[in-house]
Amino acid sequence: MKFAFVVDPLDHLKAYKDSSIAMMREAARRGHEVHAFEAREIFVRAGSVVAPARKLAISSDNAAWYQAGAPVEAPLASFDIVMMRKDPPFDQEYYYATLLLERAEAEGTRVVNRPGALRDWNEKLAILRFPQFTPPTLIASDPARVHAFIDERRDTILKKLDGMGGTMIFRVTATDPNRNVIVETMTELGTRTIMAQGYIPEISQGDKRVLVIGGKPFGHCLARIPREGETRGNLAAGGIGRAQPLSKRDREIGETVGRELVKHGITFAGLDIIGDWLTEVNVTSPTCIVEIREQAGKDAAVDLMDALLGA
Repeated sequence: MKFAFVVDPLDHLKAYKDSSIAMMREAARRGHEVHAFEAREIFVRAGSVVAPARKLAISSDNAAWYQAGAPVEAPLASFDIVMMRKDPPFDQEYYYATLLLERAEAEGTRVVNRPGALRDWNEKLAILRFPQFTPPTLIASDPARVHAFIDERRDTILKKLDGMGGTMIFRVTATDPNRNVIVETMTELGTRTIMAQGYIPEISQGDKRVLVIGGKPFGHCLARIPREGETRGNLAAGGIGRAQPLSKRDREIGETVGRELVKHGITFAGLDIIGDWLTEVNVTSPTCIVEIREQAGKDAAVDLMDALLGA
């Protein structure tokens, strides 16, 4: 089969941690062709969605993990599976890319995850589909509503709806002398909608990334533990990852959310769970495959390829 990966520039990917590379390696190990291009390179000609794809020779050497052939303009419909793995932010260009990928889907290729689902499942707002698993949450742009929530909860997390990697996340208490300026900045003086959630003390035990593949939770997760003096567990924010088996609650959340994900064409997702609470549903470019494999010896890339190929 022919796989095409829509990724950020190849020389920006890091083999020691990048889940996209883990997927490419597993596809190549099984004898499939692996090609790659960037979302910005997709174009439409004569009604067909096309990209300058580079065929990759994949190596196990992390320092030189690929060799790329010359770009060849190819209709996306000529690939069996197109893996949309571009990192957020989900900006206008990302939105346009999903529209073009949806056209490629209509031409006959399979896009993972489905472009329409990438648009519909905002990674912060998607938790609203599962109120039984979510902590106390407010979605609002009105600063007065945000302040009322902070006063009610006393200890609160504020997030922008399009943030990633732990950026633009603030912990704000009712007595924080900076709360006014934080709320003003986050809401851009009441013109930008944000999320506020009650602070979950179990963050000290890790922000768990639970992978869901083909609707089923993977058996191990990565608990991302904040470094000293930090609230955020994100690896990009300096958190320390610790692989561990799923708890009963993790599995319950994963199975329930997974049943909905597959209905919408989301084959691979990463749930963020703190304590017993679902805080995000990551569908754009979930990661942590490599960290879990290295620590637990369990490879989610194998399960993903099995799901994609119907094994």
